[in-house]
Amino acid sequence: MNLELADKIALVTGASSGIGAATAQVLAEEGADVVVAYGQDDVGAGRCAQIVESLGRRAWLCPMDIRRPDAVTTAVERLKTEIDKLDILILCAGYNKITPLQEITPDEWDQVLDVNLSGVFYVVQAILPLLKPGASIVAVASVAAQTGAPQHMHYAAAKAGLVNLTKSLARTLAPGIRVNCVSPGVALTPMGQATVENLPADYARSKLLVQRFATPEEIARCIVFVASPMASFMTGATIDINGGRDMR
Repeated sequence: MNLELADKIALVTGASSGIGAATAQVLAEEGADVVVAYGQDDVGAGRCAQIVESLGRRAWLCPMDIRRPDAVTTAVERLKTEIDKLDILILCAGYNKITPLQEITPDEWDQVLDVNLSGVFYVVQAILPLLKPGASIVAVASVAAQTGAPQHMHYAAAKAGLVNLTKSLARTLAPGIRVNCVSPGVALTPMGQATVENLPADYARSKLLVQRFATPEEIARCIVFVASPMASFMTGATIDINGGRDMR
């Protein structure tokens, strides 16, 4: 499908692995240049940038600790010396930890919310001057935002907040900038694998209509579609990509 992304410039957070890396690749396949934003995984980010460039598109590496507003601002100021506009912002960075209720420490609670919720706000706030009129923002939440999660309630709470932050941003930035959210089910990513290992062995077969977990690429293709001009009448929406999780 031609998603009208030729020569667009996108920034993807969490692009060193998982859904973020897959999204960067799909964007490049659709003709976009990609800013590969990441936390600490230099190797994974470099690999992602190489894939983008192998597809004939330009890649920029952008280390960014999204937990810290000052670090985000510094990264964006550095980025402004290389690019003067962004068409797309995709917020894939995420962090999860499987911890029973009584064992979640204040530090762990803060860390999970900082990455999954506060960090999204910090990035949008800092990036906003770079976004062109008509730009698109897509945040990546989780099925946990709708269902809750007994062993990682800090993650579920953060992602539920992200769904509402999406709506608030959509109202605030309309009509010039679209803001949407995708809410994936369990995907076979490095982070998702830990979740899979804590689920019953028959979970996919018994809970999902498609009877399997998602690949990162399946989630990425939906993200890129929502970000593209092909979804130009969509804003403030949350799109579930969960294999029919809510239908069983």
